[in-house]
Amino acid sequence: MKPRAAFLDFATLGPEVDTRSLDALLDVAYHTHTPAAEIPGRLAGCEVALINKARLDAAAIAGTDTLKLVVLAATGTDNVDLEAARRAGVAVANIRNYCTTSVVQHVLSLILALTQHPHRYASLVRSGAWARSDSFALFDYPIRELTGRRLGIVGYGTLGQAVASAGQCLGMEVLVAARAEAQASDGRVPLERLLSEADIVSLHCPLTPVTRHLIGAAELARMRPDALLINTARGALIDSQALLAALRAGHLGGAGIDVLPTEPPGTDDPLVSAELPNLIVTPHIAWASQEARQRALEQVAENVSSFFVGESLRRVV
Repeated sequence: MKPRAAFLDFATLGPEVDTRSLDALLDVAYHTHTPAAEIPGRLAGCEVALINKARLDAAAIAGTDTLKLVVLAATGTDNVDLEAARRAGVAVANIRNYCTTSVVQHVLSLILALTQHPHRYASLVRSGAWARSDSFALFDYPIRELTGRRLGIVGYGTLGQAVASAGQCLGMEVLVAARAEAQASDGRVPLERLLSEADIVSLHCPLTPVTRHLIGAAELARMRPDALLINTARGALIDSQALLAALRAGHLGGAGIDVLPTEPPGTDDPLVSAELPNLIVTPHIAWASQEARQRALEQVAENVSSFFVGESLRRVV
């Protein structure tokens, strides 16, 4: 008899995900979303909890006497009380490096959208501006080449390194920021220098007490007035109000933002409600290629299989 499991927020993996590898291991109840009040009931009798963004706090973990394993369909573990899991003897595993290609593509798409302006030119065509033009081409929005420009990477893990490699393929010079708590070394430069020298800054670091609002008003003031800021990591790395002020004042060339401090955001989020031509906000989709979402589920299944044969693949607790 297969162990019982509940996937508390399966809809967060999106459509067209093949669950056969997971179903071969577990008797899974798939729930699209689970309100916090319903988590204890849905975990009742389950040995495995499968989650992406659903929150498992100490009360939820203590509320079940059958739970043995929590597997996140994500890398971040801040939505699980790891210490409570440790006290309860509940193992926790996450997934890693499953969406690198997808994220790199999205970073490049944001950079290119802000330098080539295809969406803005397409809008001009639809408006009839090209048909009315005396010229064979329109020049409303300045196009910049990336070759020879500096790409600053903040957070040089798997994702940061992959974006850096892609930037180099486009002829860009890469600058890598030193960790906040470390001295600049191994070719890395202080964040202050990177911000002042880079033409494009791309964030790939985790959200911690040290990195919260890593990019605020002072940091934005250091950046070049034509620089671009890209964030596909965590929304709270940037002070949204400071970013909006810098864009409106012309102190920053543009921003491509895929993550916000609260998701989904409220209608009053300053970046969502702003209507600025040099700001692109996408709904946390950098990771979301179909291939990446399927790899995520396959890694979840691998973690489950590992646990039940006494191994500890990708375990964090």
